[in-house]
Amino acid sequence: MFEKRTWIRLPRNVVVGHGVLGQTIEAVSELHLTGRPLVVSSPTPHDVAGKRVVAQFEDEGYDPSEIVIEEASFDAVQQVIDHASDIDAGFLLGVGGGKAIDITKMAADDLGLGFVSVPTAASHDGIVSGRGSVPEGDTRHSVAAEPPLAVIADTEVLAEAPWRLTTAGCADIISNYTAVRDWQLAHRLKNVHYSEYAGALSQMTAEMLVESADSIKQGLEESSWIVVKALVSSGVAMSIADSSRPASGAEHLFSHQLDRLVPDGALHGHQVGVGSIMTEYLHSGQKGKWRDARDALAAIGAPTTADELGIDDETVIEALTTAHQIRDRYTVLGDGMSEEAAIEAATVTGVI
Repeated sequence: MFEKRTWIRLPRNVVVGHGVLGQTIEAVSELHLTGRPLVVSSPTPHDVAGKRVVAQFEDEGYDPSEIVIEEASFDAVQQVIDHASDIDAGFLLGVGGGKAIDITKMAADDLGLGFVSVPTAASHDGIVSGRGSVPEGDTRHSVAAEPPLAVIADTEVLAEAPWRLTTAGCADIISNYTAVRDWQLAHRLKNVHYSEYAGALSQMTAEMLVESADSIKQGLEESSWIVVKALVSSGVAMSIADSSRPASGAEHLFSHQLDRLVPDGALHGHQVGVGSIMTEYLHSGQKGKWRDARDALAAIGAPTTADELGIDDETVIEALTTAHQIRDRYTVLGDGMSEEAAIEAATVTGVI
């Protein structure tokens, strides 16, 4: 008898478009959420969109509360949990980039409450995924949590975000290329479960973004539309897989190791983008798609070299040779690569 079961958790509503921030109440109403809303944001997103969300709830007769977090940390998660408990919150809304949304996601999961994701920057696929990323000391923890019940992505707001955040989101998606290849490799060599549906969706999302790279331009609201849809698709792929595998492979291990070696060195998406150039080379050699990834990143203005990341060559090599130590996840890095092999990969691809 076939008894395999899986529980795919997906957002019920994804609202994307010009001016949809004004439909926050409508989107929440369709979810039948009750009780007092708690709006969680960080300083800049609070000014950009958080105040407007709070005002909408006030105008509709709700009694919203708000909290502004200064940094992404487990202490911040606990602050939100404590504040939500103190005010007897019925549901949470995370308004901001990765920081505010990840903190809200983890707090809501701990409280057993629903949460709505309201991104103000298309900087990474955490806006819709069921995982939160929080730094602690010289490392970064990826924590399982419930995905948002709804995503409200106003392309007008997203288009006004700093362009480097949008290019980081693009790079995060482009890196799905190598994440899926690592997942397939782990399936073949280590019998790691592989989802054809999740893998195909993630890979298609990366390919579509690469093909659209020349159309993604600063100041064009349509660019935000393209990127946010790709980020949503990537998050859905992770929900289908019940794993970050569709969007996280050796390129993410490389980025996490850079975070340890150079805290606050560069944006996460930019680091994984550069990492994907090198790890694609490791998968396929000279004839692989690493040039496609590099050219797409360059077309949107994302970094393709260590210098453009603002990180020295030696640190890139150290991160590449030690990235396999980050977590027990089999990738093309195997049990580690030699310094000579790392220098070759980084040099041939032009990263150093």
